[in-house]
Amino acid sequence: MTAIAPKKRTSPLSLPNILTYGRIVAVPIVVACLFWPEVIWVRWVAFGAFALAAVTDYFDGYLARAWGQQSSLGRMLDPIADKLLVSSCLLMLAAEDTIHGWALLAAVVILCREILVSGLREYLAELRVSVPVTQLAKWKTTLQLVAVGFLIAGRAGDAIVPAVTEVGIALLWLSALLTLYTGWDYLQAGLHHLTKEDT
Repeated sequence: MTAIAPKKRTSPLSLPNILTYGRIVAVPIVVACLFWPEVIWVRWVAFGAFALAAVTDYFDGYLARAWGQQSSLGRMLDPIADKLLVSSCLLMLAAEDTIHGWALLAAVVILCREILVSGLREYLAELRVSVPVTQLAKWKTTLQLVAVGFLIAGRAGDAIVPAVTEVGIALLWLSALLTLYTGWDYLQAGLHHLTKEDT
């Protein structure tokens, strides 16, 4: 009879988790820098901090899988870190007028979807129903991060390469459409189990 090895517990201070913590720590740094959007060098500091945080979104998951350091803590914090980073930046970019006019609608779509999905995840977790993250949802997050990165560069980027802000707005609309599409999976799962509960 073969003994079953106990499941290895991943430390909260494993490198993948530390990268996720770093992404959360970057949020107030980027937000603080965006309070002075007219100061070019501060804008570049915001962009640098955001870009570094966005890169960790790939490496924390990759290293966790490669080193067998996946954990419940990491699975919980990773989407929270993404949502904090994207949502706070969208709000600041709208406040300082990089996102304005009809583009505000794209930002609202993204924010509303994230709130809806968070609520549905909590509801489904109570029912012990898991909705796995699809590859398309991962691309959605990547596109959101790229769009926000272009918009943070904004006017500072436009001074070097024309139309940086316009590219960011176009990518924001694309990510909003992808956000709606990927949110449908969660909505379907939530409605399915809600109707089952009512019958």
